[in-house]
Amino acid sequence: MSAIPMITIDGPTASGKGTIAHRVAQALGWAVLDSGALYRLAALAVIDGGIDPGDQAAVARAAQGLDVRFDADRIWMGGADVAARIREERVGNLASKIAAYPALRQALLERQRAFRRPPGLVADGRDMGTVVFADAPLKIFLVADVEARAQRRCKQLKEKGFSANLADLLQDMRERDARDRNRAHAPLVAAPDARTIDSSNLSVEATVKQVLDLWSSLGTRT
Repeated sequence: MSAIPMITIDGPTASGKGTIAHRVAQALGWAVLDSGALYRLAALAVIDGGIDPGDQAAVARAAQGLDVRFDADRIWMGGADVAARIREERVGNLASKIAAYPALRQALLERQRAFRRPPGLVADGRDMGTVVFADAPLKIFLVADVEARAQRRCKQLKEKGFSANLADLLQDMRERDARDRNRAHAPLVAAPDARTIDSSNLSVEATVKQVLDLWSSLGTRT
């Protein structure tokens, strides 16, 4: 087991994983890994490269060759800031589809594990606690009603200047949930030792407090 402390936060799309992970990492003075961004970056590379998204080997090669750098709120790929582009729904939907490819997941595995450095790491995604960091001392499984998640995503998109339709988002989210939960390789599931938090009716601050309280309860592992 690595001596570097860490917390994993897994859960379905728009459950608030990213926001909570960043707030918890900020409170602890740790780094943060948005694993979903890596899959979205792979999807964007597929789109921009004109790659057949059904060609699993080609998609995996694109992921292996990603020229990516994370810098606060900016995400650089090939010299351009693509932080806004990877949040587009078409990129997210393609990321969900190609995330089922074992070759792609393997291509990104070591890249994700390399983020675990002192003083600590908060990693959010769908298989952080079950596959990528299975030895993490604290694993959170963050859930929320699909309707609440669709409303959150709709609000986020509109605030960023994107057009959004709640009914379409709700349908896309249900389809994405089904893909994530039913894929054969690294499906979305709570780790046996994960602590489940339902954020449907919780504020960001209340959710962050629950995670920090759980971490504090581990005592000397901080």
